[in-house]
Amino acid sequence: MKWVSKKPLPTSTGRALNNELPMAVKFQYNKVSMQALQKELKIREAALPTLKSKEAYLRVTIKREKYRLGDLKKSLDSLRAGIGESECLFAEFPLNSISVTSVEYGADNIAGISIPVLGEIGFEGNIPSAILAPSWQLWGAGTAKGLIRALSEIDVAEKRVNLLEYARKKTTQKVNLYEKVQIPEFSEAVLKIKRYLEDVENLEKASQKITKAKQIASVEAA
Repeated sequence: MKWVSKKPLPTSTGRALNNELPMAVKFQYNKVSMQALQKELKIREAALPTLKSKEAYLRVTIKREKYRLGDLKKSLDSLRAGIGESECLFAEFPLNSISVTSVEYGADNIAGISIPVLGEIGFEGNIPSAILAPSWQLWGAGTAKGLIRALSEIDVAEKRVNLLEYARKKTTQKVNLYEKVQIPEFSEAVLKIKRYLEDVENLEKASQKITKAKQIASVEAA
């Protein structure tokens, strides 16, 4: 996008406007346009520190969530290793005797972002009582529930990381937009309008002096 000017710049002071300079902001050379730009500039300058703090906080939080995800995966590996050691028994366990009846989810609010939290998982089954069932069946039921819980926790943890990373990327983009693009562009636009208005004022003063000098000369000649 290009600068948009409704008036030519005076050239008496040697200042010129590069109308081919690509910019993301349009403006006119008047006080109303300058005040509007100053307002937008002030909003972005005020928001930038908060955005940077949010970005930094999200980076730390993502790092912590990734460590937690890694721990969950290690726990799952340990659980699977335990199953492997008793594979022959677990292979005989009737998996259809355990089913999930409900899964509860909550939500955390991190830097204004809602991310999921795994709550209780409800199970039902027809495993015999502790007195009647073989010990390995009771072990199998507990292991199956633990496996389902572990997989569910990993799924939720991955979603948490993905949501936070997306939010962090969007925040970083906004920081870069404000800091590297819009704030410099608005600042430069305001400066150019100020210089233009100064040039106009100087020309008007010079014109008034010339007119006054002519009037004085005309009176003296008379």
